[in-house]
Amino acid sequence: MKQAREIQPIKAGEFIPLMALLMSLVALSIDAILPALPLIGRDLGLENSNDAQLMIGVLFLGLASGQILFGPLSDSYGRKPAIYLGLVIFIAGSVISALATDFTFMLTGRLLQGIGASGPRTISIALIRDQYEGRAMARIMSFIMAVFILVPTIAPALGQMILHLAQWHSIFYSFCLLGGIALVWFALRQPETLLPENRSPFSRTHIWNSIKIILTNRQSLSYMIAAGVVFGAFVGYLSSAQQIFQDIYLITDLFPLYFAVLALSIGIASFVNAKLVVKHGMRKLSQTALVAMTILALGFSLMVALSQTSPPLWGFMAYMTTSFFCIGLLFSNFNALAMEPLGKIAGIASAIIGSVTTFICMAIGVAIGQSYNGTVLPLVSSFAILGLISLMIVFWVERKSANTVSSQPTPH
Repeated sequence: MKQAREIQPIKAGEFIPLMALLMSLVALSIDAILPALPLIGRDLGLENSNDAQLMIGVLFLGLASGQILFGPLSDSYGRKPAIYLGLVIFIAGSVISALATDFTFMLTGRLLQGIGASGPRTISIALIRDQYEGRAMARIMSFIMAVFILVPTIAPALGQMILHLAQWHSIFYSFCLLGGIALVWFALRQPETLLPENRSPFSRTHIWNSIKIILTNRQSLSYMIAAGVVFGAFVGYLSSAQQIFQDIYLITDLFPLYFAVLALSIGIASFVNAKLVVKHGMRKLSQTALVAMTILALGFSLMVALSQTSPPLWGFMAYMTTSFFCIGLLFSNFNALAMEPLGKIAGIASAIIGSVTTFICMAIGVAIGQSYNGTVLPLVSSFAILGLISLMIVFWVERKSANTVSSQPTPH
């Protein structure tokens, strides 16, 4: 009786928020501490304010590294045990960060947070892929992203509220609480989606063969790199957002509100994508969004460079809101396009794609953040440059795919 109950899938109305919570631990770990970055930096003895951004960068490093481990684990031992392990590591890293008395100790905790959060973040995608594919997967991912985006809209406000009531350490204790809630909810309600007969041995040969399949698949490799490049600009924004709003626009207490407005534009885009993707397809929507984002970035960065001053707040917000709407259309579609040919190795495919994408966007984002010089030019120009690079990759792979199809003989 128990076994029959466990194999029954939960309804989409519960499945979507559960997956969104598991995936949102990464965003929560990033966005909730943004209002506290200057205070944490001062308490831990940082002299260069840009160094506080490393608390964001090192979490992405842990996220990228952990995915290599959790993907194969989930393919060999099941989705649920791997997610359990990730949540436990995430909670442990949160405790270490809360107790940090120096910056090295803090970065160690943040690294563990990233490694731990990579488990539920990565395996949730594989778990979704176990049950959906193609446009249906893109649609369910869009709904999950629409719920998931609520976290970035409220996370800075949550961090700000905690700072008003307690010290910054309590922000990390709140991560422990939410990680525990996710662990209990997932354990009690979500059935295992990878049956024992479909599991693969945990061996270097299997892992290496799977990596070769992914890296030699033109569609997966191209969209994986394109996603890493264009999302690098987004990570650059996350790294420098607090400084831009505080230093340039003198916004402190209202920072969570402005951050939420921009995050909300991504959520709206994800919801719109869920409605349009079945009719228009992933490729058309993502290409249109990427072209629009790049043209807008080229024009805006040129205007900023020629004026030699930062744009007014309303102009900056209008530009970023439109750009983030385009990025919202890209999030779900690029991931779904990269995963589309890899259903038979979904766990490790999700891990490799997520890891490579995160390594790329982490390196680019940290470089953008560290180049912050008191103006918005490094950020807005990165959107233009990275958009162009991503466009070239996407157009190349789509042209190659079209040529391959047209060169095939017509059946008689």
